[in-house]
Amino acid sequence: MKNWLRTCLAAVLTVGLTGSTMAQAPLVEDLGYKGGNIKGIKKLDKALHFLVIGDWGRNGENYQKEVAAGMGKAAHDLDADFIIATGDNFYPYGVASTRDYHWISSFESIYRAQSLHVRWYPVLGNHDYASNPDAQVEYSQISSRWSMPSRYYSKKFRESDTAISVLILFLDTDPIEKEMRGHGYDSVKYRKGYVQQQKEWIIRELSQSKAKWKIVVGHHPLYTGGWRKDSKDVANMKAFLEPLFHQYKVDLYIAGHEHHLEHVKPAGPTHHIISGAGSEARPVQLHPNGGKFVAATQGFATFSVTNQEILVQFIDYKDQIIHTVSLPK
Repeated sequence: MKNWLRTCLAAVLTVGLTGSTMAQAPLVEDLGYKGGNIKGIKKLDKALHFLVIGDWGRNGENYQKEVAAGMGKAAHDLDADFIIATGDNFYPYGVASTRDYHWISSFESIYRAQSLHVRWYPVLGNHDYASNPDAQVEYSQISSRWSMPSRYYSKKFRESDTAISVLILFLDTDPIEKEMRGHGYDSVKYRKGYVQQQKEWIIRELSQSKAKWKIVVGHHPLYTGGWRKDSKDVANMKAFLEPLFHQYKVDLYIAGHEHHLEHVKPAGPTHHIISGAGSEARPVQLHPNGGKFVAATQGFATFSVTNQEILVQFIDYKDQIIHTVSLPK
């Protein structure tokens, strides 16, 4: 009888450990998150609320844990509907598979607050392409919160009480950059015709949408005050995407890649936000062409969408709101 009990107990422990290793970490109660934890945070009534973080997966280092803790507080205060990740989700080489330990050390064990157990909508960055980008798509079949159906995809959000409708396109920008560099094609990561196929999809999604707000998310920025400000890659990405944003009146483009927080409003309909400071911060200057705000500090951004405005709040790793801006419709 004792041997039988030991066998059963071992089986239960094995299943429990396997489940916690391969799926998300156990939920953690929001102890102390009773509202107002981010001092001065503003919550709009009847709004769609989400958080944006980029360039983050460093096993908790470079203030990743501190940023994650602040995200848990902000997500609780706003009752966030979902979270967007702007790429470079795992440093330095992405993940090799759905069983890569990075999933535990850089994601599941870091973003543990109950309020962060909502849908995560990621895009791929250049570091994610260094290993197996499709592993991040496949992880959607394991995790209840990681939601990435393909390398690029769209989501439609609607608030029925107020008739808010939002279209968000999630782009795969690394192949665009590589193609414009003249990078050689292969059968896995940079397939010939893939970029053109994605461009046609972008046009189709934007042209057919009747959403009140059109938002696009990609890893690579079109405007940046960071060290890539004058790079050919940024100019190429701008030449590729900005005409589409202007033609189809995209309200907001959200990117990462550059490790800072930034808001730029050049000529045209589109506001440009960078949230790429999830674990590392680099020097940055205010962009000369429509720069509104910039900060060389670790942090994230929150977005609240109503029919009249998008309220953006930038929050640093010390839980301080360092900039707030309302983007009117």
